[in-house]
Amino acid sequence: MAIKTRFTEEFGIEKPIVQGGMQWVGYAEMVAPVAEAGCLGFLTALTQPTPEALAKEIARTRDMTDKPFGVNITILPTITPPPYAEYRQAIIEGGIKIVETAGYKPQEHVDHFKQHGIKVIHKCTAVRHALSAERMGVDAISIDGFECAGHPGEDDIPGMILIPAAANKVKIPMLASGGIADGRGLVAALALGADGINMGTRFCVTKEAPIPEAFKQQMVENDERQTDLIFRTLHNTARVMRNAVSQEVVAIEREGGAKFEDVQHLVSGKRGLAAMREGDTDGGIWSAGMVQGLINDIPSVAELIDQIMSDAEAIIDQRLGGMRS
Repeated sequence: MAIKTRFTEEFGIEKPIVQGGMQWVGYAEMVAPVAEAGCLGFLTALTQPTPEALAKEIARTRDMTDKPFGVNITILPTITPPPYAEYRQAIIEGGIKIVETAGYKPQEHVDHFKQHGIKVIHKCTAVRHALSAERMGVDAISIDGFECAGHPGEDDIPGMILIPAAANKVKIPMLASGGIADGRGLVAALALGADGINMGTRFCVTKEAPIPEAFKQQMVENDERQTDLIFRTLHNTARVMRNAVSQEVVAIEREGGAKFEDVQHLVSGKRGLAAMREGDTDGGIWSAGMVQGLINDIPSVAELIDQIMSDAEAIIDQRLGGMRS
């Protein structure tokens, strides 16, 4: 049995599973096997140091798969923003047909991509943001519940509420994100009104994920309690894997009156990247979701997707079907 949804039909994929953009993880090695398994994977534009490097990574991914894949571009307010227009041009010239946007005021990006016939999925953490993106003309929404890794917004609404609340109002296809790792999560998301799922942390814990084994093993060992919310007092909440650095950040914020400058040395991207490359799970900040508590192995991407789909089909056909009288 295949599971077809509006999302699979409109985006030309076989299975309603998406590997979203992940900083330092969204390389060709991650994206190509996801595409080969019939799902949708995203390169992460700003993981690449330049637009030219992104163009090369798109070409490298095409050498590894002839199936659809996309590029994520995250828009964040910074003093010195990246050359977004040049990254967009690399995406357009690379022949990419699907883009995942996230972050701050994407209208300029959405308009540019739509002019070139590129479908846009926008990641949101609130229903009001999803409706705003829909008005901007995006083709689909990815709605992130409070359980998710990275930035869950400031409303603290978990997926069990956020997904159906969004489904009640959003008319375009919608992906559920945050707290999903298996077939149960897929079926639950579909039941709540989503048209597919978007996973990040679970894809990090696969054989192909281009991160050290120490990080994968740590996430297998962690349970659902092993995350910290940092930047709460700065109103820029981020969920990260609990470690020595995250606990230090939380302690500084708990003292009161903290400014970003007080924790900047702990959370810098350079420090986190260096720690990841060294396999030092306590060396920097690492985004990870509460879904760690549902991760018990390190399969290949193909094995993971096959298991999710077979479990989802069994739940629909047997467990739920058997409940009908």
